[in-house]
Amino acid sequence: MASDAIVLLKDDHKQLRRLFREFKSAADRAGKTKARLVKQIISLLTVHTYIENEVMYPEVRARLPELNDDVLESYEEHHVADVLSAELSVMSADAERFDAKAKVLIESVTHHIEEEEQDWFPKVRAGLGRKQLQEIGAKLEQARQKAPTSPAQPGTLKNAIHAVVS
Repeated sequence: MASDAIVLLKDDHKQLRRLFREFKSAADRAGKTKARLVKQIISLLTVHTYIENEVMYPEVRARLPELNDDVLESYEEHHVADVLSAELSVMSADAERFDAKAKVLIESVTHHIEEEEQDWFPKVRAGLGRKQLQEIGAKLEQARQKAPTSPAQPGTLKNAIHAVVS
């Protein structure tokens, strides 16, 4: 039996929070450590935003149209995360703005996670039954298998952003 869609997404959130804490606790001059952590954050975030954008949000819009405004806001928050991820993916960890850009990404995604978990997920859970959330969970798992893991992959923003940060 497939996992509940909200449970799957919250598992991603837990992994992201762990990586965020590791980044924040890395020493100021730990360039290699920070570069590794940012790469992991970007990979997980790229997959996560892809499966939400391609599966969760369209499913919720179709089944719970009263949450359309929430979904549209989430798409925009993902767009901001995608742009920052694409920019970070082509930056060196010793670039002057690397840490600042990573911190802004972390703050933005943390805000998005809190909104989802405290406001949006409860509305979705109240509006959809267990079976529907499991069906969506199965679709999320399928989408995860084909999701890009890097902004450099086709369909991502890297090529459009590269000129801006170079």
